[in-house]
Amino acid sequence: MIIDRLYESVEKKGNVCVGLDTAIDYIPIGLREKFINTEDALFEFNKRIVDATNEHAACFKVQIAYYEALGLKGLEVYKKTLEYIRNTGAIVIADIKRGDIAATAGMYAKAHFEGDFESDLVTLSPYMGMDSLDPYLSYVKNKEKGMFVLVRTSNKGAADIQYIEDTSGKKVYKQVGDKLYELGKSYMGGCGYSSIGGVVGCTHIDEGIELRERFKNMFFLIPGYGAQGGAANDVAIYLRSGNGGVVNSSRGILLAYKNHKDGEKKFDEYARCEVLRMREDIIDAVRIQENKSM
Repeated sequence: MIIDRLYESVEKKGNVCVGLDTAIDYIPIGLREKFINTEDALFEFNKRIVDATNEHAACFKVQIAYYEALGLKGLEVYKKTLEYIRNTGAIVIADIKRGDIAATAGMYAKAHFEGDFESDLVTLSPYMGMDSLDPYLSYVKNKEKGMFVLVRTSNKGAADIQYIEDTSGKKVYKQVGDKLYELGKSYMGGCGYSSIGGVVGCTHIDEGIELRERFKNMFFLIPGYGAQGGAANDVAIYLRSGNGGVVNSSRGILLAYKNHKDGEKKFDEYARCEVLRMREDIIDAVRIQENKSM
């Protein structure tokens, strides 16, 4: 199952998920000037980031919006980026956050688990109801695919809906998480986690310990590290023995070169250095967390 591959990748490489949320202005001017078409420069940038970080990154996450915004040529770069990552043997998450029902959801599942935009896992929104996940389940069961479903996100507006309480005082995100956790029991991997995981932002640390305890067998995709304010200590509480989650960083890795005078010429090397720094930062935080609990 895909979750076993991801678990093993974390064991081997650490928790870092490299986010290829690549805006055009992230690309060094010198690289852009080498290409007639901006889209070619975009793919070359992504390719060099992947090559430089693959050895030390558990997986990659490609946010489709950055490519959709460029039209058909941008989607061609999205396609080529997904293919390139998967051809290296690495795991790729398509960050699409789809959330529709019935036949429409079926077409989304087909689009992102087959054909030009095939990925290993996708991000989904469950807020139209749990039936919005149904069309993806056959791929999870039969095609070695997986999903990360929004549970409690890292943005400030998460409180607008996710923190609403029912008459018993139970918050919406916990209700969603409970339903997702129950569904995930039918798709367990040998590693002890389900191929149906949850997106849990690390910027709301007060509930972190409870979430990890509540959803012991749910693998987390953890945004919020770095540019969004989350630190390694915040991340560590969402992991179990250093596994059980991948931690996404996009701008922090893609723009690491901007902190160095020779950065534009060595942007991929500085991305690699940032992945290594982030990986060790999380490992150290996990070690401190475990020592505290002993």
